[in-house]
Amino acid sequence: MTAKRRILVVDDAEGIRSYLASLLELRGFRVDTAGDGQCALALLESGAAPDLILLDVMMPGIDGLETLRRIRTRDPEVPVVMLSVVGKAATIVEAMQLGATDYLNKPFEEEELELTISKAFERRDLEAECQQLRADLGPDAAINASVWEGETLREIRELLAQISDTDVSVLIQGESGVGKEIVARAVHSTSERRDESFVKVNCAALPTELLESELFGYEKGAFTGANARKQGRFEHAQGGTIFLDEIGEMSTALQGKLLQVLQDGTFTRLGANREVSVDVRLVTATNRPLEEMVEGKGFREDLFFRLNVVTVKIPPLRERREEIPRLTDHFLRRFSAKYGKYRVRVSSRLMSLFDRYPFPGNIRELENMIKRIVVLESEDPIVAELLSGGERGVRSTVTAFQSLLEEAEQSAGDVPLREVGRKASLEVEREAIERVLLQTNWNRKQAARLLHVSYKTLLQKIRECGIEAGG
Repeated sequence: MTAKRRILVVDDAEGIRSYLASLLELRGFRVDTAGDGQCALALLESGAAPDLILLDVMMPGIDGLETLRRIRTRDPEVPVVMLSVVGKAATIVEAMQLGATDYLNKPFEEEELELTISKAFERRDLEAECQQLRADLGPDAAINASVWEGETLREIRELLAQISDTDVSVLIQGESGVGKEIVARAVHSTSERRDESFVKVNCAALPTELLESELFGYEKGAFTGANARKQGRFEHAQGGTIFLDEIGEMSTALQGKLLQVLQDGTFTRLGANREVSVDVRLVTATNRPLEEMVEGKGFREDLFFRLNVVTVKIPPLRERREEIPRLTDHFLRRFSAKYGKYRVRVSSRLMSLFDRYPFPGNIRELENMIKRIVVLESEDPIVAELLSGGERGVRSTVTAFQSLLEEAEQSAGDVPLREVGRKASLEVEREAIERVLLQTNWNRKQAARLLHVSYKTLLQKIRECGIEAGG
């Protein structure tokens, strides 16, 4: 259970108040107590700000239900758990209608209380996180979300504004870690479906048979272990947006069923005979070149055209270096607050290293680096890693050239200078191509653009240099 949170115990029985106060303090909470509803309300009026309230139902004067009603008038959010020896269903229903978070019947076990408080805090934290997400990605703020508000992405912001009142399918393309989910949520939060569900499914996280049941659900008895009907994620997204991440990993068989949903708005659960109708907006994302996959028969052409109504291409962080200082500051503030650390700052030395680092993991990699810096309260491990990475690259190049020089020396007079120059040039090209291929996760078309050569030329150079994938 979370320590250092404050709980207000409201109960007219002094023995119960003392017992709960002692128990909760032993669990690391700070505790205030009140003997009746009037005292509890007075405490709140005077500025007390509990993170949770344990409130007895049966009290003299202002009873628990009336106290709850008045608490909700001044604070609709604070979790309130009702306590009572009265287990009447009508009382419980009324308490829930008034905004109670949960209900415990006396007497209760310590484990019951701990679990109830833990669940209440988890729910409060989740609601707070959702509120913050809505604030970050709401109708007015989504286009300026801090993770992608740089000038490089101006065209993306403008595009999202243009399609905000439509239901067209959106395909988001970009390397891993560039912020595709942030853009997908922005597509949803700027649309007319913003008040409905946003449902995310990672197509790479499940094998085909499980992914199908996750997306479309199944009927009881559809397969071994299917003991009851289960709704799929498409049904959960009814009226809202479904986001299929890593769509390039979906099998061609399952692609056909997805195509049916896009064409007809219907699908069939596993083991069922009747169709289910859904009204959802589809947003997909991939870090794979779907055009090449279509050519290689790894992705259905008809589905690609359905998904590719509007395409959002997010550049990698190395092409948006002007954003690194702002993103660094954003992550520093966020993680300092999250982990209760004093505001950590980074040195100009580290920022200089960031400016030269290719960030193959993009924004996610930068985020994880800053998280480590905040948690450890030191940037030294990150600086050491970045420096050693650079030194390894230099050492590998030096070693290659040293070998060439030794070869020329041993065969002096036998190997023409032109041949030595050709091999040296080939080694430089190999180093440059390998680095760019690493940066682009072996996206050869993107690497060709970065190297300012044609795709055909790059393929030829890869063969000449003997470069192998992953090596």
